[in-house]
Amino acid sequence: SVLGRTPAGCSVYASTSFSCSVTCGRVSFVLGLHGACASYDTACSASLVAKHGSVRALQRRECDAALSAGVNMILDPATMRGNATAGFTSVRGRSHTFDVRADGYARGEACGAVTLRQGGAAAGVGVHGSAVRQDGRSASLTAPSGQAQQGLLVAALADAGAVVDALGLSEAHGTGTALGDPREAGSLAGAVLQRREMGSGPLAVGGVKANIGHAEAAAGLT
Repeated sequence: SVLGRTPAGCSVYASTSFSCSVTCGRVSFVLGLHGACASYDTACSASLVAKHGSVRALQRRECDAALSAGVNMILDPATMRGNATAGFTSVRGRSHTFDVRADGYARGEACGAVTLRQGGAAAGVGVHGSAVRQDGRSASLTAPSGQAQQGLLVAALADAGAVVDALGLSEAHGTGTALGDPREAGSLAGAVLQRREMGSGPLAVGGVKANIGHAEAAAGLT
């Protein structure tokens, strides 16, 4: 819609510029990639779901390396107005993650990408497990389900073959809402803390959105 209001809207390339499927196809075209190419639209989990697809493709030996990316750019005020009208965004303009001042999130821009390879942990960073789930029926479309979140955490740990005592840090979704943050903290407590042995140490919880805002489609990888 932004492009259509500029002279570039008359370009021969304009008709393909609006499609997310073409966008990721352009990346494969430029880099000469021949593996599976797909765009994911699962809102703020999109780039993490894309990473999940990369992990599974590597595990099935469908490819030797996989690229996952997420981009969010604020180019038009329409989405901002819509989110504010729905009550999603903070009137203070800040994501107060796990804070009594939490009243919604602040939008942020980001562009992130990761390359995954078999045996990548040898380089110092590794993905040991992954899980994707949906809340199913909850109080409303945007209301989180603590029970579903606990199930997701348990599934991710099981996929990684990890024990809860080995966890030292959890990077939280932490949008900065009065409903979502307590529910997420409670889910972490139920799925992780209550299963840990005595003396296993604290679990640190991070929330990058408090510093850079909610990068929406790119939030997962951020």
